[in-house]
Amino acid sequence: MKKKFLDYNGILVSKNLLLKCILLLLLISCKKQSKNFTDDQVFRYNEHSNITSLDPAFAKNQANIWPCNQLFNGLVQLDDALKIQPDIAKKWNFSEDGKTINFTLRNDVYFHKHKLFGLDSTRTVRAQDFEYSFNRLISTEVVAPGKWVLNNVSSFRALNDSVFQLKLKEAFPPFLGLLTMKYCAVVPQEIVEYYGSEFRSNPIGTGPFYFKLWVENTKLVLRKNEYYYEKEKGEKLPYLEAISITFLPDKQSEFLQLIQGNLDMLSGIDASFKDDILKRDGQLNPKYGQQIKMLSKPYLNTEYLGFFMENSKYPTANINLRKAINYGFDRKKMIRFLRNGIGTPAIHGFIPKGLPSFNHLKGFDYQPKLAKEYLDKYSKETGNESPLVTITTNAQYLDLCEFIQQEMSNLGITIKIDVVPGTVLKELKKKGEAPIFRASWIADYPDAENYLMLFYSKNFTPNGANYTHFKNEVFDSLYEQSIATVTAKKRHKLYQKMDSILVVNAPMIPLYYDEVTVFIQKNVTNFTINAINSLNLKRVKKTIP
Repeated sequence: MKKKFLDYNGILVSKNLLLKCILLLLLISCKKQSKNFTDDQVFRYNEHSNITSLDPAFAKNQANIWPCNQLFNGLVQLDDALKIQPDIAKKWNFSEDGKTINFTLRNDVYFHKHKLFGLDSTRTVRAQDFEYSFNRLISTEVVAPGKWVLNNVSSFRALNDSVFQLKLKEAFPPFLGLLTMKYCAVVPQEIVEYYGSEFRSNPIGTGPFYFKLWVENTKLVLRKNEYYYEKEKGEKLPYLEAISITFLPDKQSEFLQLIQGNLDMLSGIDASFKDDILKRDGQLNPKYGQQIKMLSKPYLNTEYLGFFMENSKYPTANINLRKAINYGFDRKKMIRFLRNGIGTPAIHGFIPKGLPSFNHLKGFDYQPKLAKEYLDKYSKETGNESPLVTITTNAQYLDLCEFIQQEMSNLGITIKIDVVPGTVLKELKKKGEAPIFRASWIADYPDAENYLMLFYSKNFTPNGANYTHFKNEVFDSLYEQSIATVTAKKRHKLYQKMDSILVVNAPMIPLYYDEVTVFIQKNVTNFTINAINSLNLKRVKKTIP
């Protein structure tokens, strides 16, 4: 049922009226619900990438995931140490073969209020709601980008109101991590079917905050859910009264709003302000120390350049040239000068720092003499003494590619840089039409399998995420062995062997392991970050400056 108007709890209002009434709705209606409500209890951040949907089935990028984190819950959740914790499921158990999981649900989790729930305007979550939500996730009509999460699931059903059962095709130890993704959040059937595709802008979930209003490209407001189930030391969560999200389109404006005190948080750094807010060593500029604080920790994101391996006509089909490039530039200098020390040079393989299977594997450090030896081997084998290769990138990473271009020119390798829009880059990667392509991989779930599957031969694009089309029988065998290994330590050792195979064969150029970097106002407390940069505001407090 498609509407030309935004619908908040059954009240139809025009978009123009919403634009005029944002402040009124925030200050007047919020005060009715919380007598002591003040502006100081609103957490404000900007989303420069914009938000395309508040439907968890479409939480495919950080911009959408962050508000969905506040609005929805799933069976399980991750804590800040990326360990699986109960959420709506208070406990679960596996069958002996690891293929069947029974989840026992809490009985005190309520959906946000809506008139369609009847006289009480809400109801508790039941196992049947998860059955509906998972069927919707894999529906051919919905076409949710996250349906792949359930690829290894053979069946699921509600055994009764409080027990939800999942059966896997094959035992897969990291599976619980997949269920923490917002794709797997529970949604109410009666509300989704009422709104249809417009559920994206009329979300009803179970999270610590509920949807208040959304004027697209202008403002999104979430309000405190007074009926949220979680508590901390006997006190009900969340502590904040509201979340206000704006949509300024560029990072420079976002930075200025932070400095002026109009935003409580800014995530990440940008070339437009990095030299102002950071010293060369990556520490916060002292001139901002009285107002804001900086938080950082390893981010499960590996930034890299990939080689397309299947076209023998590309010069980079030769392993000696790939290794010459890998050893021929100084990653430490690149991070120091281009990113002000934010990030860790990727000299230890592909698995990023922050995962338990990261083990300081000897990878590609800066060795110009060794790089020259590999280049000489390449020249003898091919007769090409001055190789020309092309790196395809988008504008965001041009400076990194230009740095490598300069370093390679000192070695005798000519680099051509082809700058294309992000959508074009994605298509060229899928089609194998970019000899070297700019890429990054942010963990979908906290297990190294999520990184290593990028090089499993059965995952060749366009049917999977193996953009390099790397194929190695030993690697594939270890990969298949690892996903059937229940013991974490044994599985991590297999991951490390696979990572060493990637270093030997060099199907990519690891650049750096990223860091989560967040700047927040000093009056914000209880704000924590984690290695997947998942914004969670249910415990955050604000004090009066």
